[in-house]
Amino acid sequence: MQVDTVTGLLDAAQLRLSPHCDPRPAPHIIDLLVLHNISLPPGEFGGPWIDALFAGALDCTAHPYFTTLIGLRVSAHLLIRRDGALFQYVPFTQRAWHAGASCFEGRTNCNDFSIGIELEGDDDTPYSDAQYQTLAPVVRSLMRAYPHITPPRIVGHSDIAPGRKTDPGPAFDWPRLRALLDSQTGHT
Repeated sequence: MQVDTVTGLLDAAQLRLSPHCDPRPAPHIIDLLVLHNISLPPGEFGGPWIDALFAGALDCTAHPYFTTLIGLRVSAHLLIRRDGALFQYVPFTQRAWHAGASCFEGRTNCNDFSIGIELEGDDDTPYSDAQYQTLAPVVRSLMRAYPHITPPRIVGHSDIAPGRKTDPGPAFDWPRLRALLDSQTGHT
């Protein structure tokens, strides 16, 4: 699995470009990885709704919850579905609109310097084995391509927007991700 740092694309991901992105402000140093969760409608998995939301084409009449999303313009760099399928919506060279009002180590506007990965899920449903098996090599590839992303700089949305966001939630197994990352690098 490789990241092309010129195009900002991950070779293992299916590309579905979102219009909800813009250029990163200079100096373009990517040094934060933010993990999120998403399910549309909440608590339901599968279906076309996440793709439609990131494409700006969500039919807000298709489900009562979707009326709360009218006019919302969001995206992420990557999405990992429950079955481990991997999609890229925004090149890493661009700013995806995933973090909103956020702060990390005193720096605001985390979209400027971060990569956002959405995991299809919610705060309370355990993530699938397939998601962890996809996520770990993705993270490792991103760390190779963007060496300023180090393990302490892999955070949840809740870490950069406390009180406003809770994802990826208590169901996300941080120790499992760390162990998978360590096993891929030969650390014990």
